[in-house]
Amino acid sequence: MVISQDRSVAVIMVGGPTKGTRFRPLSFNVPKPLFPLAGQPMVHHPISACKSISNLVQIYLIGFYEEREFALYVSSISSELKVPVRYLREDKPHGSAGGLYTFRDIIMEESPLQIFLLNCDVCCSFPLTGMLEAHKRYGGIGTMLVSKVVAESANQFGELVADPDTKELLHYTEKPETFVSDLINCGVYIFTPDIFTAIQDVSMHRKDRANLRRVSSFEALQSATKSLPTDFVRLDQDILSPLAGKRQLYTYETVDFWEQIKTPGMSLKCSGLYLNQYRYTSPHLLAVGDGTKSAAVIGNVYIHPSAKVHPTTKIGPNVSISANARIGAGARLINCIVLDDVEIKENAVVMHAIVGWKSSVGKWSRVQGEGDYDSKLGITILGEAVTVEDEVVVINSIVLPNKVLNISVQEEIIL
Repeated sequence: MVISQDRSVAVIMVGGPTKGTRFRPLSFNVPKPLFPLAGQPMVHHPISACKSISNLVQIYLIGFYEEREFALYVSSISSELKVPVRYLREDKPHGSAGGLYTFRDIIMEESPLQIFLLNCDVCCSFPLTGMLEAHKRYGGIGTMLVSKVVAESANQFGELVADPDTKELLHYTEKPETFVSDLINCGVYIFTPDIFTAIQDVSMHRKDRANLRRVSSFEALQSATKSLPTDFVRLDQDILSPLAGKRQLYTYETVDFWEQIKTPGMSLKCSGLYLNQYRYTSPHLLAVGDGTKSAAVIGNVYIHPSAKVHPTTKIGPNVSISANARIGAGARLINCIVLDDVEIKENAVVMHAIVGWKSSVGKWSRVQGEGDYDSKLGITILGEAVTVEDEVVVINSIVLPNKVLNISVQEEIIL
């Protein structure tokens, strides 16, 4: 039996339908957290990382998707990990800290000493064991994972200043207009239960200010509560920034890979990063083949057991092939995600692309992007049930679901 002082719970923020707009057209078919990267749902990677946490008693997913959208996955992953996983649905967005606070009673049912908080759209190695050891040494209420990036891109994230010796968080600002630091917030945290008191203080302070406005001006109250409700609390601006420099928050730097999964292009990049991580964590998931009795496999490749791949195909590096896909003779696949029930016909080429569910790529056709993960048309995306007919070339394009392409296209969005 685990004594209460040792217990930990993990909370993974999964967002909701209004948060996945930049992920279209892929989010038309499946909630963004369930989109497969390296053959596993996006949310599976942080959940799987939580297995390394000693004395973990529960994993919670918090978001505002409908519960039915997560029911099947939650049931299967709970059985697989032998750790209870539960989806908690917000009635509305409460902010990253407000969502945590909304379910504080449920989260604290097992009297955990540590609360791990992860964001679903973060791609990294999740060094949770090292973070926990550092968190216990620091003795603060929270420890955040941080990473160094090139100075030019730092303002896309939360920038921070930390004491080089004690690792205390001294200053934090979210997406500043002027350069502050090349050290950024990675969206992975460990908190003590005292975090709930900090969130409550923000909410109460906001209510007090609203009451003061009510006395002086009803219109001012209306505008204030409309723009920022008292129960909407942001972790970055409302918690991290005010607590910085007060010996309560500390940092743990990772030198491993880290990315944010905001767009389909970044999902393809992150699928490759997770495939590479499989080499060290789950080598059994990677396909092998020398082109004799099975397909020639180059680099890191995942092939679902139900997929049918002709032995004359050449696949890799960085390819993920999902359930019931059919890859024909002589096909060439490089740096791509092939989703469920896709057919890639004979001698077709798919490169720097995502091929949507139930789509078909014809004989001698090419579906190809230039491989720029940051550009809107840097990879080619086929939505669900798109048919690319024989000898058609699709380059740097996005094709929405249920389209038939019988002529070649380049740098187009096919609505």
